[in-house]
Amino acid sequence: MAHLINYGLIGCGMMGQEHLRNIALLPDTQVSAIFEPDAGMAKQALELAPQAVLVNSIDALLDVADLDCIVIVSPNFRHLEQLEAIAQKRPLPVLVEKPLFTDPDHVARIEAFQQNYPAPVWVAMEYRYMPPIAAFLKEADLATGGIKMLTIREHRFPFLEKIGDWNRFNRNTGGTFVEKCCHFFDLMRLALGSEPVRIMASGSIDVNHLDEDYAGETPDILDNGYVIVDFTSGARAVLELCMFADGARYQEEVSAVGPKGKIEALVPGPGRFWPEHLGEAPVPQLVISPRDPKGPIVRDIPVDPTLLEAGDHNGSTFYQHQGFLELVRGQRDTPEVSLEDGKISVIMGMAAQLSMREHRAVRIDEFTG
Repeated sequence: MAHLINYGLIGCGMMGQEHLRNIALLPDTQVSAIFEPDAGMAKQALELAPQAVLVNSIDALLDVADLDCIVIVSPNFRHLEQLEAIAQKRPLPVLVEKPLFTDPDHVARIEAFQQNYPAPVWVAMEYRYMPPIAAFLKEADLATGGIKMLTIREHRFPFLEKIGDWNRFNRNTGGTFVEKCCHFFDLMRLALGSEPVRIMASGSIDVNHLDEDYAGETPDILDNGYVIVDFTSGARAVLELCMFADGARYQEEVSAVGPKGKIEALVPGPGRFWPEHLGEAPVPQLVISPRDPKGPIVRDIPVDPTLLEAGDHNGSTFYQHQGFLELVRGQRDTPEVSLEDGKISVIMGMAAQLSMREHRAVRIDEFTG
């Protein structure tokens, strides 16, 4: 029997509870300590992990003797300060939710952490691990003959309600194209095997949250936009985001085109949002469309129902945790999603939002020096 791996969890809101359900599916693991300041969320978390001790601070969490690793699932603007607190007291392996940081002025801080932290840190980019996206990434180069154009479309529901409504304001989230879209910028770099050079973007808040009021403030998070990214390889990528497209059959549609053909991944949203009167929720698909001979090849990419029950991300949280557990056990040497990956994905989102504000193309080196 393998050594029992003990997790400490920081933050147990909706996403934190998804992490709890997926850790519970892994062999020889348990969540031993939880820091969640909201009483209602803490109660729900302990129902999922009754063996865990509830603590009242990061410091107290790090005092729990048997911890092997930490998972950070707190509000976005807390991630960097909590990483720094862990570094100062007890640098364990960490899985940290995206985005890695939220303020352009914090690039130097994240780079200092990156250079000095002695344990591995895995940034939670779940979309890489969705079975249809993973199949897309595996087959894209062969299907296309080398990607020249990459398009990611997300048509989805508005931002959900969070504790204290923290996700209604850019100052807390980093902004929609950081909070929501760093996943997609990470996918662009991964699929193209290249680095971004410049970004041009247009976006707005046109439909959602305009009638909401929080202590006299109206939310400023954007709900739609387009982003074009030029890469060093000469390839280019486009992101199209709409957060008032709840009626779409597929939530994400990812396509790549090259000299040999086209490949697409079609990914439905959370099954719990699919209307019962429409029957079974859509099954993810992979579509390969060669130029010669013409004729699309359509494959269903079903996801294990147990994993669908455990969260809203098509099983990806489980597969991500499998990899992180291998890292903690010493069965792999490095995180699959590095601090550098997390940093660049955030910078791409920040560049997109700056482009929207200033109506110009923004170079990535404006953030990196």
